[in-house]
Amino acid sequence: MGNVPMLFLTFHNHITPGARIDSRRWKATAGMKEESTMPQHRTVGQKHREPASRSIDELLGDALRHHHAGRLSDAVRICRQILAIDARHAGSLHLLGMVAYRTGRHEAAVETIRKAIAIDNSVPSYHSNLGIVFQAQNKLDAAAACYKDALALNPKLAKTHYNLGTVLHLQRRLDEAATCYESALALSPELAKAHYNLGNVFLVQDKLDEAVASYERALALKPESPETNNNLGNALLAQDKLDQARVCYERALAFNPKLADAHYNLGNVFCGVGKLDEALVQYRKALALQPDHAQAGFAEAVAQLHQGDFDSGWRNFEKRWQSKDHVTPMRAYPQPLWSGGKLASGRLLIWGEQGVGDQIMFAGLVPDVIHTGTRCVLDCSARLKPLFARSFPEIDVVSNNELEHNHEFDIAAHLPSGSLPRLFRANNAAFGATKSPYLFADPVERERLRTCYADAGENRLIGLAWYTNNRKTGRRRSIDLSLFAPLFARPDIRWISLQYGDHDALEKQAAAASAPLVIDRSVDQLANIDLFAAQIAALDMVITIDNSTAHLAGALGVSTWVLLPFAPDWRWLQARQDSPWYPTVRLFRQPKRDDWQSVVRAVQRAL
Repeated sequence: MGNVPMLFLTFHNHITPGARIDSRRWKATAGMKEESTMPQHRTVGQKHREPASRSIDELLGDALRHHHAGRLSDAVRICRQILAIDARHAGSLHLLGMVAYRTGRHEAAVETIRKAIAIDNSVPSYHSNLGIVFQAQNKLDAAAACYKDALALNPKLAKTHYNLGTVLHLQRRLDEAATCYESALALSPELAKAHYNLGNVFLVQDKLDEAVASYERALALKPESPETNNNLGNALLAQDKLDQARVCYERALAFNPKLADAHYNLGNVFCGVGKLDEALVQYRKALALQPDHAQAGFAEAVAQLHQGDFDSGWRNFEKRWQSKDHVTPMRAYPQPLWSGGKLASGRLLIWGEQGVGDQIMFAGLVPDVIHTGTRCVLDCSARLKPLFARSFPEIDVVSNNELEHNHEFDIAAHLPSGSLPRLFRANNAAFGATKSPYLFADPVERERLRTCYADAGENRLIGLAWYTNNRKTGRRRSIDLSLFAPLFARPDIRWISLQYGDHDALEKQAAAASAPLVIDRSVDQLANIDLFAAQIAALDMVITIDNSTAHLAGALGVSTWVLLPFAPDWRWLQARQDSPWYPTVRLFRQPKRDDWQSVVRAVQRAL
């Protein structure tokens, strides 16, 4: 009688935040072999023979010891001796299957372990180990079925609960995975990898306090784990606890200086405190260790653009297509990418990427394309189509699948809109070509709304937007409405809400903050951006946080004041009070992290 050694299949799991915290690459740490006792040898349907059984048990014990020590050829030799005595010896067949698995012969492993199960299906470890082989083949449903079979035979197998959790984790069935990890830990609290993977699930689910607690439990058991230190840093970074996150990343690198993800994440911490030179050092260390680290390459580009290094930044910006932080996939068209020259025939397709704000910002370069003499088709979000069609009458504007169903456009080349700056804004001076305004609201709706908002006096009409629901950066960019009280006290301003959201909820917010806001229920910017553009154009000024309202107001040429956090998005550059993208935009920056009071005071003085 002997013990089957515990096996591990590890897919290293480095959760990495995006350029603003978090593409979040993750996999489950998988394949923990359940320790179980080998049954006494018996041949199904055969009478028990004590001497032969004892001899076979001794041989099997030797085979298991060889297997555990890595002497696989000796283990195979002994298993074959046993099978020469008894061709239906399930334990030897199972062990041969595990040797095949360890040597990468997965199909042979499946076949052999299945033979063992066919002889004796009452041994949990046979089912569990077959699950490990299936998991190595990425046959996750089959692996899960095997783990469940093992648990049906013995529900107290902690590591099999863990293995099932890893499969569900990889399938993104996160609640079920968490339940499995918790079951494993209830049976065996010392499983550091189960605490670690449970933390990974919580991190993806934005249950940050729970993630931190799980990682800390894992580190209490295995403090030298660079991956766990790294991921604890990610959870803390997502909580905006930059100093604590930095300690975790530096500790991860102390244990493993070659952990590229930790260098990348440390770079994100430096970005978060506005130290872009230090961030670039870390991104480049990550790339030196792992040249295909797409997120580090994209982050390097963003940091360069943030510093105003447009030449290098736009070239590296093309790395965005490999990064999980970039939300838009590259489109696969048969036509070539446009290089900037006038097309001899056919038309150029410019297709929008990223969010509405990004599409508005990059649309500022459409006039540059038109000036080349190239005929264009602009494919944009359906929400932007009416506004773009009015603003760019020289080109065709389409959305969604219109292009695929219309073969009359004669497309000769294409380019994603985020690649236009590489051609037309290669340096700061090139931004002098920026046209303002370049978007134009419906003039009838604009006048109707201005008349509606005007009162008997000559008060200025100023629009206000104060929060964003963005999961990654919303907390940093949003401002509590009550902080605007000094501005609301002015008698010469009529405030118009430009905030998206449920109108009832907005009215409750305004009442709670004693904010004298006009909330126009006829305008729903999420449903009708064209009408929202008319609302903005009807105003004398816009004061907004960094969101799509800032881009739309700037593109419409309205005087716009943008209130920025201490470490803002790259497009607002460093230290500047103006924006090269929008000549009518003025920037107000936090002097230190979370200091919105100083920003509001600066706005009050400027008003």
